[in-house]
Amino acid sequence: MSVSTASQTHVFDTSEQLTRQVADLIVERASKAKTRFALCLSGGETPQRLYELLATPTYRARIPWDRTHCFWGDERVVPHDDPRSNFHMAWEALLRHVPIPAENIHAIPTERMSPAAGAAAYAVPLKRFYGADTLDAGRPLFDLTLLGLGEDGHIASLFPGSPALAETERWAVAVMGESPPDRITLTYPVLASSKATAFLVAGERKRAALARVRAGDPALPASRLQTVGTIHWFIDRAAASTPAFSGA
Repeated sequence: MSVSTASQTHVFDTSEQLTRQVADLIVERASKAKTRFALCLSGGETPQRLYELLATPTYRARIPWDRTHCFWGDERVVPHDDPRSNFHMAWEALLRHVPIPAENIHAIPTERMSPAAGAAAYAVPLKRFYGADTLDAGRPLFDLTLLGLGEDGHIASLFPGSPALAETERWAVAVMGESPPDRITLTYPVLASSKATAFLVAGERKRAALARVRAGDPALPASRLQTVGTIHWFIDRAAASTPAFSGA
């Protein structure tokens, strides 16, 4: 797969300013999508505030929900009504408040099957939506992918040292024993298949990992993501390595 090294960095004084800029990016990307807008969601505290913002009247009215499709980068293997579920968080913060068709919500299956079976099952709607079994760098799967950054440098549920980091064929895999509960995650090739990727990084606890990723430390999974589109780093001042951090 051909990759792009294009990257843009945006540093904000507060996490609230960060979330508003990401919300504006989502509106912009959704408006530009000609037919369907494919958005890959992330879990975490900063995305939750973003989803709450998108559910407000100001933003809700600016997004074409009838042609927006929501996917997830990873999920904990718990019921969808479990507070630990990424789906549950997105549903409560955003999806139940907006007029998105039920068939446009593509949750990762986590119930009544093993994590491996759930991962295999999730590849089916992904490939159906894409219209092929093999990804083409010239035709990204997602219009926009949202990612957080773990304190250990993980993205989605791709953790340092995990066998999942080496997966190049499967679209989703089970991640077991890394960070309980067990999880299902999209793999690098699928996460990379996005016209744009937005990293949301907020808080002092992310500062060390962010500095290592920006320095290209290959031990951190976030450093190894090479996308077919542009990567946008949305960083608040608390997470920035120094007050003058700007890393172009």
